[in-house]
Amino acid sequence: MISACLEIIGLGLSLIGTLLVMVACGLPMWKVTAFIEGNIVVAQTIWDGLWMSCVVQSTGQMQCKMHDSVLALTTDLQTARALTVISAVLGVQALMITIAGAQCTNCISKESIKARVVNVGGVIYIMAGLFVLVPLCWMANNIISDFYDPQVPYSKKREIGAALYIGWAASAMLLVGGALLCFSRPQDEKSSYPIKYVPPPTKSTSINGDYDKRNYV
Repeated sequence: MISACLEIIGLGLSLIGTLLVMVACGLPMWKVTAFIEGNIVVAQTIWDGLWMSCVVQSTGQMQCKMHDSVLALTTDLQTARALTVISAVLGVQALMITIAGAQCTNCISKESIKARVVNVGGVIYIMAGLFVLVPLCWMANNIISDFYDPQVPYSKKREIGAALYIGWAASAMLLVGGALLCFSRPQDEKSSYPIKYVPPPTKSTSINGDYDKRNYV
């Protein structure tokens, strides 16, 4: 019962984390315009994302433009694109693997194999969490470094956008969910080998009904 509850909780957290990774990947709010010094009152706000850049006017109108060239992007954006997509793909694969080995499904009949499949799904979820965590921390470090760099003009300074916070929440859910799946059904080596009962040897009797002398020490 406890293993089933841990399995359901881990799968739920991992599924939500995968969906949040996809949301963070598509949102353009990875970098947001910083309002500091003489840049407090502006007529527009700039959002920079993995796939597009958006300009939001003070009137509420928003215009977005897709990035024309991948090679023209900075290194952190290129890396974030690749690792975030890989994390989403790993999350979908881990979902299918975990469902195949779940206790509520009959895709696999042998319980020991089902436990191993669930553990493999948990490991893949942990990998997905690490893949999305690397670009998030790298991007946040670059934003903070540029923000405190006096050589960067105020108009080029950016702040951490909402997509990074969503990505961090997704990474935490993937790591916790994957860990719960790994420990929900631990391998029991003793149960993997069936216990066989071997009856004791029977004592042989002689023809006249007496015990054979060889049975006595």
